[in-house]
Amino acid sequence: MAIGLKNSGLSGLNKGLFISFEGIDGVGKTTQVEALRDFLQARGLEVVVTREPGGTPLGEQLRNILLHGGAISARTEALLFAADRAQHAAQIIIPALRRGAVVITDRYIDSSLAYQSGGRELTMQDVCDLSEWASNCLWPNRTYLLDMSEKDAAVRLHGQADRMESAGLDFARRTREAFLDLSKQNAQRFCVLDATLPACDLSKLIAKDVCKLMDNAGIGGEKSPESPENQGF
Repeated sequence: MAIGLKNSGLSGLNKGLFISFEGIDGVGKTTQVEALRDFLQARGLEVVVTREPGGTPLGEQLRNILLHGGAISARTEALLFAADRAQHAAQIIIPALRRGAVVITDRYIDSSLAYQSGGRELTMQDVCDLSEWASNCLWPNRTYLLDMSEKDAAVRLHGQADRMESAGLDFARRTREAFLDLSKQNAQRFCVLDATLPACDLSKLIAKDVCKLMDNAGIGGEKSPESPENQGF
């Protein structure tokens, strides 16, 4: 199922750039989000960093329920994620894009598709329709999928797991496969990266790609005195 940047019914979003980071738990998304934020801010750009679930006061309450609230049915979980996403898009993402900011989110719709339909075995079309309705069909310009085996990711977690992370290796395997399937179906939007690479090497690869995206989109910002290859992350 090919899905991508539709932004139906929305205007003025081409002033900014919308980037998401995806992957199973333990692949290092937060590290790369922070590195990219620092790189872009050094170029004089407004950068809004956010996450799902969460990102808004309501979203943080929903995050606590989703990650620490005990057993939740698959349909209830999908609806709670959609509620979080609706508020997140309306309150944080869309206003920032209209200002011309670069929005970086740690997880977005692809996580729902991978976790709820891949890991939880719901219908992907149902999850996609629900997420598109919640977000007004707002998709990222670029999605970075940090990929590694579920066993390597589990080692990184050091046994510190929330409800989602405690679901087990089989769940992580199915979720990883769902992410990889999504990346193949949406190759123009996705950039799949080997998450076992050193963090600084990943940061440089991502920074180079984002610079190309900004050039193609005509997004400004001060030219960095150093290329991504030479900047420290």
